[in-house]
Amino acid sequence: MDLVSPGIGLIFWSTLFFLLLLFILGKFAWPSILTAIRARNESIKQALKAADRAKEEMKKLQADNEKIIAEAREERNAMLREAKEIKEKLIAEAREQASDEAKKIVKSARESIKSEKRAAINEMKEQMARLSVDIAEKILRKKLEDTKEQKSLVEKLISEADLN
Repeated sequence: MDLVSPGIGLIFWSTLFFLLLLFILGKFAWPSILTAIRARNESIKQALKAADRAKEEMKKLQADNEKIIAEAREERNAMLREAKEIKEKLIAEAREQASDEAKKIVKSARESIKSEKRAAINEMKEQMARLSVDIAEKILRKKLEDTKEQKSLVEKLISEADLN
């Protein structure tokens, strides 16, 4: 029966050691644990804020890209209108001339329009590529122009990797 019911001395010493352990943990361990938890919460909040800022920047970039695409379409339409006007003028002049000469002019005008169109499309593609690279370069240069920011970014990534 002694195994099932503990003695008064055992209860007293167990309670004393529990209270002593609780005091030591409360004095030394809990403050550092709570500090670490607060720091972790703060880093999570900052990461969420950074993600929101990145999302806003992506929205701005997307709006800028849509604006650039709309301008490119407008420019393409203007070029097509110009090409159409040139074609109509050439056809009007060709009607006045002899039929053989008219056929030659129409043929050369069509080839000219096609080559101008290809050249314009190629030039638009090159301009879009250069503009995209310039935008990306400016963003990266702005983000990484300060070595202090680079170091802090690397340290932040390392500390996040350790905490996770």
